[in-house]
Amino acid sequence: MKQINKIQEPNSLVQHRANPPAFYNGLSQAAKEELRQNLLSEQGHICCYCMKRIPESTNPYMKVEHYKCQDYYPDLQLTYSNLFGACCGGEGKPKKLQTCDTQKGNQLLTINLLTNAPNCETLLRYNANGEIGSDNDEIDKQLNEILNLNMQTLKDGRREVYLGVQKEVEAKSRQIGNKQLRLKYFQQEKEKWLNRTDNKHRQFCMVAVYYLNKKIRKNQN
Repeated sequence: MKQINKIQEPNSLVQHRANPPAFYNGLSQAAKEELRQNLLSEQGHICCYCMKRIPESTNPYMKVEHYKCQDYYPDLQLTYSNLFGACCGGEGKPKKLQTCDTQKGNQLLTINLLTNAPNCETLLRYNANGEIGSDNDEIDKQLNEILNLNMQTLKDGRREVYLGVQKEVEAKSRQIGNKQLRLKYFQQEKEKWLNRTDNKHRQFCMVAVYYLNKKIRKNQN
């Protein structure tokens, strides 16, 4: 997961909410599409949960995720801070192959995608096998049981990123003898993974950032 910084909500959502009684399902198709584009833009076109790139050529290409579900929190169904962009998460496939919002349904999460207290990125860890986890037992359980983020295909994708960055960084590190120059290199690589191209993040970008943060901490000691 990557912390999300909200941008200004779409005018069509504001206008719809200003005419009660207003419901999410009452949004026009044009308003829903504007909302999707807003969510994609602020998230860099990656899923709010698994960080896979959300495709642009398929239909449906994404889901509008209500972090707190409409059934239990109807008053939040049009609250922009409660809305995120999620991949389709294997919708229509067997339950064991579903992830993200599709797997989550109406279940509640405690990890917050917006707040800095704490930043969700600091609560997660990744390893060379592509596994995502947390030292917080409740969050770790939610990653596996509510979001199914350790499904094999997701692990394979994260593993490819982790090992690719590790191989490149280790090779470069051996060429740089100076500790301060190595630290500068790690920080530059981290920035590359945090930057966007055409407003799009690379999928699983925070896996690379996690690995590079480990290298930075080690070289700061």
